[in-house]
Amino acid sequence: MIDHPPRLSLLDRSRTRVGEAESVSLRATVARAVQAERLGYHRFWVAEHHGVPGIAGASPAVLLAAVAGATTTIRIGSAGVMLPHHQPLVVAEQFATLTAFATGRVDLGLGRSPGFTAPVRRALRQADNDFTADLVELRAYLAGTAEISLHPQPQGALPLYVLATGTGLRVAAELGLPVIVGGPLLGVGGDPEPGLAALAGYRRAFRPSPQQPQPWVAISLDVLIADTAAEAADLLLPEAWAMACGRTTGVFPPLEPVAAVRVASRTPRQQQYLEQTVAAAVAGTPARVERALAELADRTGAAEIVASGSTFDRAALAASDAALAALFGREPSTVAPVEPGR
Repeated sequence: MIDHPPRLSLLDRSRTRVGEAESVSLRATVARAVQAERLGYHRFWVAEHHGVPGIAGASPAVLLAAVAGATTTIRIGSAGVMLPHHQPLVVAEQFATLTAFATGRVDLGLGRSPGFTAPVRRALRQADNDFTADLVELRAYLAGTAEISLHPQPQGALPLYVLATGTGLRVAAELGLPVIVGGPLLGVGGDPEPGLAALAGYRRAFRPSPQQPQPWVAISLDVLIADTAAEAADLLLPEAWAMACGRTTGVFPPLEPVAAVRVASRTPRQQQYLEQTVAAAVAGTPARVERALAELADRTGAAEIVASGSTFDRAALAASDAALAALFGREPSTVAPVEPGR
């Protein structure tokens, strides 16, 4: 068990599976949130993607409403809403509405990633907006200091988070906001020094705000646990193969079974991308994952670990979630888990 562990959360992107209706993926996300609450996870995040065949999670606010209705105590949030795709007022209204159904446990994570492809970007009417200005505007609506009053009024605090790359870290420091940083930026499986330097810069430049008096960092990365190292390596293959396909063909596909991935023909470039994705994850036996996460938390000063792993086998994913919770000393409740299709 990790001594003095950071908080633990899950990020679920509603990954689709070959041969499965996309609606099943959305119901599985809700079921996973219920299981995460039972296992004692601190927070459950969902994401926003548009026009991606392998991901059914396109609307965080709508999906979080379903999650809110199925849970009672776990914090729920977006990781994140891509602010360039939306008007700040509409985002503020959507998440203020969510607080009426999950008072005191809604978090709004915001990013600035563009659409996956040029047609998606055109469909989103994506503009070259000023991310910092949009964040300031959104925060003013939530705080009640904007020219327009927000309705509904948020029920309790609605904390903001920034999904941070180099630019995002600078914006978060300037506005006094907490950050969620991806493991690859911190050199997981590679050179950690550039990412650690970027985090140090965020902490030095941080300006305290009413929400956040001091710097705060969460680390997001793929984490998967199995009984053996070989089984854990197998769990990584479906997501790693999808990433390799997405980077080389422009189509990010649904997850395939491990057996299908093993026999799939691949180019040297696809093999390279597959290996890079595997190297950037933390996977293995409970003991190996415990050591790796403890070292990562110590190196980065992370206040929260956001586990974002996915795999084709939902039962294996549920077992991995349970094993990860056990490493962090979370005790499962007696509430029975919910099946994805129900």
